[in-house]
Amino acid sequence: MLKYLTILLDDTSISYCHYENIKEDFKLISLADLKAGIMFAIKENLIIQIVLPNYELPPEYKEVINSVEHISIISSLCEDGSLHAEADIVVFDDWIGLDLYSFKGGVIYMIRTSKYDFFERYLFLQRPLSMAARMNVILTDIKTFNKNDIEKYEKILAALSEKIEKLCLKGKSPQLNLLTNRIRLKDMNNCDKDMGNITLAPNGKLYVCPAFYLVDDIETKFSIGDLKYGLDLEISQQYKFCSTPPCQNCNTYQHINCAWLNNK
Repeated sequence: MLKYLTILLDDTSISYCHYENIKEDFKLISLADLKAGIMFAIKENLIIQIVLPNYELPPEYKEVINSVEHISIISSLCEDGSLHAEADIVVFDDWIGLDLYSFKGGVIYMIRTSKYDFFERYLFLQRPLSMAARMNVILTDIKTFNKNDIEKYEKILAALSEKIEKLCLKGKSPQLNLLTNRIRLKDMNNCDKDMGNITLAPNGKLYVCPAFYLVDDIETKFSIGDLKYGLDLEISQQYKFCSTPPCQNCNTYQHINCAWLNNK
């Protein structure tokens, strides 16, 4: 059952999961497709998530976006101050600026990081944990974990759990996906590749998630439909048992990287 429509506004919009976005050329979704995507979500009673680019949007785009309730996802490096002010989710693509960022209590923050950077810099999480509504760590290379890495990871989680315990004793309610998801969630709440989520890409095509649009130069290769003709149900059902690279990676990552949507 569909729950969310993610609208990827530009080819360069930041990744908010394990997949990499290597696209460098700006390609803003057409205003017509943006309006059609929002109308599609309204008709299907879907929650709209909009992944914004780093540059300032034209006023007509902002007007359309602000006309409907939505969850906005931006990069920590976004140059548009008004988008920062209204952001629901802010994504750091590395640790740069994490120690100086002005965190807000009602916002979810995510950091995409390699295991080695995480092992070296995990203590930088203390500040956002004490200020933000939620902090998610996205390990982008978890498939490379070995026995030694797992031992380091266990020690770091133990150290972070002590930090969280101290914050709780001070009356705060810190959330960190690597630890507190196990406490707060009754059921797995992952990306739902069995069609809980779909993505509208800048080319006007529908995909299971942004990774399927960004993973290949042939942008229509993994499309599951479009706004004119709707979803191709026969294709979309295949993703329940998908073995494509994006799904293989998600199966590895989803137990620690996801489960944030229902915490919004």
